[in-house]
Amino acid sequence: MNHLFKVAMATAASTLRGWQGMVVTEPAAVQPEKPLKLYEFESCPYCRLVRETLTELALDADIYPCPKGGERFRPEVLELGGKVQFPFLVDENTGEKLYESADIIEYLYTTYAKRPVPLRLKAMLPQAVTSLANSALGMGAGTKARTSKKPAQMLTLYSFEASPFCRPVREVLCELEIPYHLVNLGKEQFADMGLNGVHAAVGEYNPVKGGKREKFMAKTNKMMVPYLEDPNTGKAMFESKAIVEYLLETYGG
Repeated sequence: MNHLFKVAMATAASTLRGWQGMVVTEPAAVQPEKPLKLYEFESCPYCRLVRETLTELALDADIYPCPKGGERFRPEVLELGGKVQFPFLVDENTGEKLYESADIIEYLYTTYAKRPVPLRLKAMLPQAVTSLANSALGMGAGTKARTSKKPAQMLTLYSFEASPFCRPVREVLCELEIPYHLVNLGKEQFADMGLNGVHAAVGEYNPVKGGKREKFMAKTNKMMVPYLEDPNTGKAMFESKAIVEYLLETYGG
């Protein structure tokens, strides 16, 4: 499928969801010492609800893709939780293991945000319906496993859930069953709004002091996602299309 078309469809899908998973609504009051582990697959509408919450709370997580037909991490889910169902969250900080998106979202809010789940997220039926429609616009991408080579070390992806440029990258990572550390860079202020790499700031763009975007800019000198780091090859790169091509060339079967 043409990459620009995929980005256009991802834009429509995020619009349908009201761009949930774009803005850091309230950073988590407490950050986990050990990475959260999320077993999921990209096109799953219930997994998306959890990923949106991670962005909105500015929580990072280690992602273990479990596409249909995948054999790399699905057996782990069965061993750890007793059934192959997604999403599945493992928090080694507390010993919690949770299925069900509503339970995971409530857990993330009460444990790390230290506040109740917002009412908009408690309305699970409309949330699920619009997330299902979002998945339909993906036309199956990020659903089924492809033959791939497993990297020795986990990759790192800087992203935020609603970004239409990040979605094609996550879809390919999922299909190739490549585990990655997800660093969520949701928008933190009005000046962050706008197209990829073009912000609403008048004059010089300045990220929020002490925020994750400030740290990212200090690292890369640019505020744009997706950004992929691969310790296996030493590769670090921007640009959605280039990242997709790199992943397929490097890890595709």
